[in-house]
Amino acid sequence: MTWQPRLPQEIEAESFRRIDAQVGAHDFSSLVWPVVRRMIHTSGDLGYLQTVRVHPEAVAAGVAALRRGAAVGTDTRMLLAGISTGRLSRLGVEPFCLLDDPEVAEAAARQETTRTAAGLELALPRLAGGIVAIGNAPTALLRLLELLAAGAPPPALVVGLPVGFVNAAESKEALTQQNCPFITSLGPKGGSAVAAAVINALAVSALKEMDS
Repeated sequence: MTWQPRLPQEIEAESFRRIDAQVGAHDFSSLVWPVVRRMIHTSGDLGYLQTVRVHPEAVAAGVAALRRGAAVGTDTRMLLAGISTGRLSRLGVEPFCLLDDPEVAEAAARQETTRTAAGLELALPRLAGGIVAIGNAPTALLRLLELLAAGAPPPALVVGLPVGFVNAAESKEALTQQNCPFITSLGPKGGSAVAAAVINALAVSALKEMDS
C-alpha cells in the first residue's frame, strides 16, 4: 500500500468528501449539515446521523453569538483545548473553562456537587447571550437546566454533549425539552472532542459570513 503525505487542509477536505459520499442524500439543512459532518469527522462515527438533535434556531444563534464576540464557556480544559483559538480570535472571542474560577472548588465543596456544576453556576451570568459547551459533565448540563428553569438569563446556544452512562443520556434528553437553542446527541455518546467540533464548525460558518 502506498500513500502520499498531504497538507492538513487537504486531508480535511478529502475526509469531508468521503463522508459526503458515504452519507449521500440526507435531511439536514445547509446550515446544520456542516456541524453534523464535523461531528462525524471528529468521531469517525456515522451513528450521529441518527442521534444528533439540533434546535431549529441553534446554528443561526450560535453563529450570530460568535460574530458579535460573545463568550464561550467550556466544562473542561480538554474541550477548551480542542477549540480552534485562531478562528475564534479572528471573531474577537476568548473562550474560557468553567473550572478556571478560583472559587469553583470552594463552591463545589459547599454545595456538595461537582466542580463543573459549581463552575457553570458561577460562570452563567458571563455566558448570558453566549455559548455554553459541555462535553464531559452531565452534572453541569443538569445544573444549567435547573438555573434556566428558575429564570437565569439564557445563553444564545447550549452545546450539550456530555458522555457516559450515568445521567448523560438523561441530561441530553432533558435539554431537548426546553426552549433555549441547543445542539446535542441522544444516548451516551458525546465527549469533549465532539463538542469542540461543533464550536469549530460554527466558527467556520461565522467567518464565512464575515468574509462574504
